[in-house]
Amino acid sequence: MNKQLYINEIQPLFDDVQRAAIFEDQKMMTDAVPLFPIADINAKYNTEKNAEDFDLKAFVLSNFDFLGAKISIHRKDHLPINEHIGKLWDELTRTAYEEKGTLMKLPKPYVVPGGRFNEFFYWDSYFIMLGLQVSGRVEMIKNMIENCSYLIQNVGFVPNASRTHFLSRSQPPYFSLMLDLLFETTKNENIYISYYNTLEKEYAFWMDGEKEIQNGSGIKRVVKTINGDILNRYYDTENEPRPESYLIDIKDAEGAGKEFYRNIRSACESGWDFSSRWFADGEDIQTIETLKLAEVDLNCLLWHLENTLAKSASIQYLSEKEKYYTERAEKRRKMIDRYFWDENSGTYKDYHTEKNTPAASEHIAALYPLFLGLASEKQAQYVAKNIEEKFLYQGGLVTTTKKTGQQWDLPNAWAPYQWLGFISMKKYGFDDLAEKIKNNWCTNVERVYSNTGKLMEKYNALDIETVAGGGEYPNQDGFGWTNGVYLKLKNEI
Repeated sequence: MNKQLYINEIQPLFDDVQRAAIFEDQKMMTDAVPLFPIADINAKYNTEKNAEDFDLKAFVLSNFDFLGAKISIHRKDHLPINEHIGKLWDELTRTAYEEKGTLMKLPKPYVVPGGRFNEFFYWDSYFIMLGLQVSGRVEMIKNMIENCSYLIQNVGFVPNASRTHFLSRSQPPYFSLMLDLLFETTKNENIYISYYNTLEKEYAFWMDGEKEIQNGSGIKRVVKTINGDILNRYYDTENEPRPESYLIDIKDAEGAGKEFYRNIRSACESGWDFSSRWFADGEDIQTIETLKLAEVDLNCLLWHLENTLAKSASIQYLSEKEKYYTERAEKRRKMIDRYFWDENSGTYKDYHTEKNTPAASEHIAALYPLFLGLASEKQAQYVAKNIEEKFLYQGGLVTTTKKTGQQWDLPNAWAPYQWLGFISMKKYGFDDLAEKIKNNWCTNVERVYSNTGKLMEKYNALDIETVAGGGEYPNQDGFGWTNGVYLKLKNEI
């Protein structure tokens, strides 16, 4: 696989375009496909840019292709919501059998989120698959799993999305959960054998650095506590502005620390870009400290990966491997209880690896130990009470208790956490609360669809008269994980 970031080859032009803000959305330039050899475009730019009548935007539009930069869905008729989603699966399906600009090659068709997101996204894909399962589109689930496997085998991990400028980070590791979903659909346990090597490769990516690490320090995605326990964190290998949010990052970096860009990018690996969860003062993005946190969601997902590896090894009678991964999973289960359970607040929190205390932020990722069955009955009771009192509103579950203007904060409700909330409560017998989560959010989705004909990326859980906002870009319609979670929830009794 060609890992060349062609953006680096056009860096002077790219820098000028992004700083001049000639496009409302900075993602436009990262997604552009060169119409001519890069050397020719660069030579032409160097020759023409100093002319008095030079028009930067006109130059870019004549040298790059922007087709398919944004997905717009238009209907003549206002279909029932289920029919609309059924049609969306085909309208959001893409192929990339060859590399184009930053778009990476993938062997199989896939479903994209929609709106400005016209590429394969890692954790989005799991929640999209929930709906594909309900729609009986098993082949597409298999295709998307195969694409994840292809990426893990060829680049060592699943990037944030299938663009070359995302080769410095991943997203929450949902591959093992995707296999569970496919097994639930097909009852064919051979998938755990077929993808065993892929599971091991992804695990190696997340654990890279653990052999060299010293107590009280971090290397890549691994941290070692002062007690010598191994935990994981989100991380990005680059410490420079994100190409897709270039000017935003440059402006936000003013007055921030030297690792600001890496902290920003590392938060992106979580999928939560951005939230008060990452801010030292709980308010200001300049205080972002992602690298100082070990996150509860990531560590729970890696427990699931270890557990899946143990199960896969067992099916294949690989007794030494089974023992190894079983022991690792069991040790992580204890570490999750030790480092992420906060007795004082009765919830799970991230762990601050420098302060050696629970992080301040209360957030919805506290659901993960319940979602995966790692919490005790008593812990689940506390979390359920906390969720009902602080996170559940008329329009669904919010992600944090703080309103900062960041899109992963109050008042926004995001599809993944409605599903995690529903399953978490059902798993521990809080059926009434599970139903309330499901009904509050699904009713909100139906209301917005009735008023706009659109399915949104996120929803306002507090003011159910409006759509959601906040963040670096406008609310998007499409929308992959909303479609998937809505169908799956409506299908649950």
